[in-house]
Amino acid sequence: MLALILIFLNILGNAFFFKWDLTEDKRFTITPSTRKLLKDLDEVVYVRVLLEGEFPAGFKRLQKATREMLDDFRSWSGYIEYEFEDPSAGSVEEINARRKQLEEAGILPVTFRLRTVEGGEEKLIYPYAIFYYKGRSIPVSLLEEQRGRDQDLVLNNSISLLEYKFANAIMKLRRPTRAIVAFTSGHGELDDLQTKDLRASLRTYYDVGRFTMDSTYAIPSEISLLIIAKPTQPFSEKDKFKLDQYVMNGGKVIFLLDKLAITLDSLAGREGFVPPELDLKLDDLLFKYGARIQPSLVQDLRCSKIPQVIGSQNGKPQIELFKWVYHPVSVPEIDHPIVKGVDGVNFFFANRLDTIRTKTPVKKTILLSSSKYSREQFSPAYVTFKSLHHEPRPENFKESHLPLAVLLEGTFPSLYENRLSKSMEEGLKELGMTFKKESVPTRMLVVADGDVAYNFIVDRENHTTMPLGYNRYERNMYANKDFLLNSIEYLMDEAGVMQARGKEVKLRLLDQVRARKEKTYWQVLNILLPLLFLLLFGMGYHYLRKRRYAR
Repeated sequence: MLALILIFLNILGNAFFFKWDLTEDKRFTITPSTRKLLKDLDEVVYVRVLLEGEFPAGFKRLQKATREMLDDFRSWSGYIEYEFEDPSAGSVEEINARRKQLEEAGILPVTFRLRTVEGGEEKLIYPYAIFYYKGRSIPVSLLEEQRGRDQDLVLNNSISLLEYKFANAIMKLRRPTRAIVAFTSGHGELDDLQTKDLRASLRTYYDVGRFTMDSTYAIPSEISLLIIAKPTQPFSEKDKFKLDQYVMNGGKVIFLLDKLAITLDSLAGREGFVPPELDLKLDDLLFKYGARIQPSLVQDLRCSKIPQVIGSQNGKPQIELFKWVYHPVSVPEIDHPIVKGVDGVNFFFANRLDTIRTKTPVKKTILLSSSKYSREQFSPAYVTFKSLHHEPRPENFKESHLPLAVLLEGTFPSLYENRLSKSMEEGLKELGMTFKKESVPTRMLVVADGDVAYNFIVDRENHTTMPLGYNRYERNMYANKDFLLNSIEYLMDEAGVMQARGKEVKLRLLDQVRARKEKTYWQVLNILLPLLFLLLFGMGYHYLRKRRYAR
C-alpha cells in the first residue's frame, strides 16, 4: 500500500506542477505574461549557458540563479532544454577557435583574477546564454554593466533581470519576421554615423533603416517603430498628417527633440551665445497627444563635466574639467520597467517638458527628470563659459525634478479631427485608407533633447565613433543607450514581457559594523545554545526514562 501511494504521488507530481513562493519579493514566481509565452511554445528552445568552470562566489551565485530560472521555465514548458558548458575547456587550439567564434557573434569575455596555490592567474569568463529556436539564435548577456556600483548590487540586479532577458529572447525568436525600426530623414535629423552605435545594437534583434517622410503618401504599417532623432527643419503639414494617421493606426513613435538650437560648438570663439528657437511645427501635434516642450534650458547641479583652459605651463595649455550645469545627468527615481536598474542618463542642453490634459485617456509617466537642485533658464537664454568661473550656489537652484522624458500610453486623439482638408481626404482614398479621429491603444516617448541618441564621431572618413553614452571628457560611460533600448523594447512589447523587468529582488546585506561588534554574542548564541539545549533535552529524557522504569 505504501509503495502504491508513493507511485501515485509521483504520477501526480509529473502531471501537475505547483509550488509555494513564500519570499516577500516573490523572486521564484514567474510573471503571467512569461508563463503564457512558455505555454505557447510549439518547438524546443535549446539554451547554451557559457557559465561552467571555476568562478568567484559572485559568479557562482549568478550561475545558480541561471540554472534555477531555466528550471522554472522548464516546469512551465517541456520544450525548454539547456546545457552548461565551459568555453575554456579543451586543447589550446579548441579554446582559441571557440573564442574566435564567440567574438564573431559579439560575445566578449570578462577578465578576472583567480587565486591559486601557486599564486594567481587571469581567467576569461563568458557570462552569456545563447538561445536556439527553429534554426535561429540570440545571445543574451547574463551580467549587467553598471560601472561604479557595488559588485553585490550589480549581481543582484543581473539576477533580478534573468526572467525578462530569457523571455525577451524567446519572444524575439518566435516572431516569424523581424520587426522594422526606422529613423526618419528629410528634416535635418541625426545621420547614420551619428546614430551608429544605437543602430548597431538594434540590428541584433530588428531590421533597421531610414524612412524619408516625403517619399510616400503614408507611413507603411510594416514599420513597427519610428524614431525622430533631433530634427532641425520644420515638418510640413503633409508630413504631420502622415505621422498623425500612423499613430492613429497603432504606430509607435519616439520623439527626440530640441526646442533651442545650441551645442558646445555654438560657444566656440564667442563670449556668449543666445540660442535661437527651433520651430519644428510639431508643437500642436505633441500638445494634442499630451506633451509640450518649453523653449527653456534646464540647469542642474548633478551634471557632467567639460574641459576648459585655465592657463599654460612651458608653452602647453593647462586643462581642467568643470561641472557644466547645461549637461544634466538624470538618475531614474521610479520603478518603471524602462528605467529599472538604469544608471544616469547624460543630457545636453535639455529643455523642460510639460504634460497636457488630453481629450482621450492617455497615461503620462515621467521617466527622467532633473535632480532636486535644478532650475530653468527661459528663452532668450544667454549661455557663456564665464559662468564656470564661479562655483554654482545650491540656494540658486530651487526647482526640483523638472521633467525631461515622458512616456505616453493610451488612446490618442487626432490633430486633424474637424480639420481634414480635401487634398488629405483624396490622398487617403487613393490609398484605400479611411481617416481615423482616434487611435487604437498605442504608446510613444517624448524626450526633450535630441542629443540623447548621438554618439561622438572620432573620424567621419573612416566611420569611427565612440559608444553611445560615452563622455569623452570624463572617460565615463552613461546609460543613454540602455535607456533608449529599454524604451524601444517597451514600446514594441505586445506580449507584456517587460513586466518581468519590473521585478525586484531585494538584497539583504549584513550590517558589517554590527557584525564585528557583536561577533562574540552571535558565536555563543549559535554554538553554545544548541549544545545547552541538547544537554537539557538529554538530561530530561534520561530522568523521565529512569522514573518510568523505576516504577
